Amino acid sequence: MKKSYHHGELRQALIDAARALVREKGDDGFSLSDACRRAGVSTAAPYRHFADKHEILDEVLAQGFDDLTAGMAAAATAEPAGSPQRILALGHTYLKFAMAEPALFRMMFGQKADTAPDHIVVQRGKSCFGFVVEEVVTFCRLNRVQGDAMLIALQLWTLVHGATGLTIDGDYAKISDAIEVGQILALASDRLLFSLPRRMDAPGPIAGEDHVE
Repeated sequence: MKKSYHHGELRQALIDAARALVREKGDDGFSLSDACRRAGVSTAAPYRHFADKHEILDEVLAQGFDDLTAGMAAAATAEPAGSPQRILALGHTYLKFAMAEPALFRMMFGQKADTAPDHIVVQRGKSCFGFVVEEVVTFCRLNRVQGDAMLIALQLWTLVHGATGLTIDGDYAKISDAIEVGQILALASDRLLFSLPRRMDAPGPIAGEDHVE
C-alpha cells in the first residue's frame, strides 16, 4: 500500500527511511528505490525534494549531527556548569551515539576532502564541534584553567573520537573484553583537562575567553 504524505512529511519520511537503511546496510547497501519502498511511496516521489540518493544521504548526515548535538546538550544540562561530570557527559553521549548507529557515525566523519565549506554536512559538523568547544570554554573560565581552550577541546575530541572508533570497529574487544571505555575516557580527560593548572590570581584573560563570542 502506498502511503499519502503531506509535502513536508514526505521529505522527512524519505530521510527517515534512508537513515534506517544506512543503519541496516551502510551507505552503499541500498538504492533510492529501496528508500521509496521503506517509506511506502512511488519511485517518483523523491524527485519532488531530492535530485538523487546523495542529496537524501546529505540530509541523513546533517540530521545525525543535529541529533548528536542535541544529545550532548541534554546530557550536559543534567550536570552542573563547570563540573568535570558535565564534560564527561559529552564524551559518553558521543560514544553512545556511535554505538547505536555505527554506520551513520562513520559516514558523518567520512566526508570527502573536497566538500565545500558551506556544505550542509560541514556546517552541521562545525556546529556540533562548536558546542563541545563552548562547554570546554565554560569549564576553563569557571575553573580559571590555564591554556588555550580551543586546543584543549581539540585534544579531548581527538581522545573521544579515537576511543569511539576503536570501540565500534571492535579493536578494543580484540585486545580484551574487560576494557572499560568509560574509564579510559575519564582517566584521560583528567589528565587533559581536570588536572591542568588553575589561575588563582593576577587579572587577565582566562583560558578560552578569546573564543567566546
